[in-house]
Amino acid sequence: MVATKSSMLPLGTKAPYFELLDTRTKEWVSFSDKTKRSGYLMAFICNHCPYVIHLKSHLPILFNELLGKNLSVFAISSNDANKYPADSPEKMSDLARELDFKFPYLYDESQETAKSYRAACTPDFFLFDENKELFYRGQYDESRPSNQSKVSGKDLTNAIELMLKGKPPPPEQIPSLGCNIKWK
Repeated sequence: MVATKSSMLPLGTKAPYFELLDTRTKEWVSFSDKTKRSGYLMAFICNHCPYVIHLKSHLPILFNELLGKNLSVFAISSNDANKYPADSPEKMSDLARELDFKFPYLYDESQETAKSYRAACTPDFFLFDENKELFYRGQYDESRPSNQSKVSGKDLTNAIELMLKGKPPPPEQIPSLGCNIKWK
């Protein structure tokens, strides 16, 4: 495992559009100019990364709650499933069922979506406002598999609350840290 930080895409960047397969429903999901919500969370995750596993009991609860706040949540795995079979679409679907994902768990087989967002690690979070402009990118919270901090999601949750209240982005945004994306 190689600990990698987020690339910290510039705030205000427009969200790249995509169409990816939802491993839960086996249907294609589009994010485009026609998508209209109060905000959009793109979470680059995977099944096997210890940093994501560390958050797995907390992430689905928060993400499922966000759907009720008129936010779209897109969990995306871009890892090379040939080299990392635990991140295959079938295994992604199993995990989504096990953890009761109510949001899409998308497979980025070509890795073009990860590249367009400049995703660097898992987990890597990108929060966009209703205009699809980047409001927050960074860590979920300060907890890591190697420390004793409790998983809270406070950094991401704070950013979401500020965005929904029409306030400016958090002035300090700490990069996420996780396993590097497994590029082909």
